[in-house]
Amino acid sequence: MKNNILTPLLTILLIVAVFFLGSFWTKVQYLEGGSTKTQAVAQQQQQQAPAPSGSVKVSIDDDPILGDKNAKVTIIEFSDYECPFCKRHFDETLPQLVKEYVDKGLVKIVFRDLPLSFHDPMATTEAVAANCAREQGDDSIYFKYHHEIFKRTKSNGNGLALTDLYKISDDLKLNTTKLKTCIDDPKQKEEVQKDLSDASSVGASGTPAFFIGKSTDDGIIEAPLTSGAQPFSVFKTIIDELLK
Repeated sequence: MKNNILTPLLTILLIVAVFFLGSFWTKVQYLEGGSTKTQAVAQQQQQQAPAPSGSVKVSIDDDPILGDKNAKVTIIEFSDYECPFCKRHFDETLPQLVKEYVDKGLVKIVFRDLPLSFHDPMATTEAVAANCAREQGDDSIYFKYHHEIFKRTKSNGNGLALTDLYKISDDLKLNTTKLKTCIDDPKQKEEVQKDLSDASSVGASGTPAFFIGKSTDDGIIEAPLTSGAQPFSVFKTIIDELLK
């Protein structure tokens, strides 16, 4: 009699457990090649723009450039300030790229925004704030602000608050009042949305996403997608071949 009662109870408990685990899994982010995205986001973006095979044409647009604008090789990076893998790339790989290639005038890096929805609103706000910093100077000011965001954020959507973005502005001796006004300007969010649209059109659905190709006069390179926080050796192999 006791076993007859326990069996249906255990079955019900098992069904409930599977349901909640399935619901939880659809919401959490998953890791793929050192990049960050969600199942829902990935499925939606794949429906909008299937990931291409081989090289695609990618524009540097009017986005900030780190390095010599006449460098032979261009790296276009689509990134999210709140993505932990983007932070890993910033901490571990970017310094080597700068030392070995950017500082020597061989490579330029173009930073484009790809804030993922589950890191918002902060990811988009940080992207907007960096663009606003750029408006007060040039690309060098942009990258100073960009660097400080990555240095200070803890990532995953809760890394920084608005007050932290204002503090970065103060520390860099920018006009913080202008920065605040700029952050509220809809045109800045439109710029970020354009980057999002361009990323989707070339198959970049997770962050960080890189396109590494020979520089062109029109700012449009042809390159395959290199996805995730890859080690420096991966970049070195691709860059050295392009520099031949």
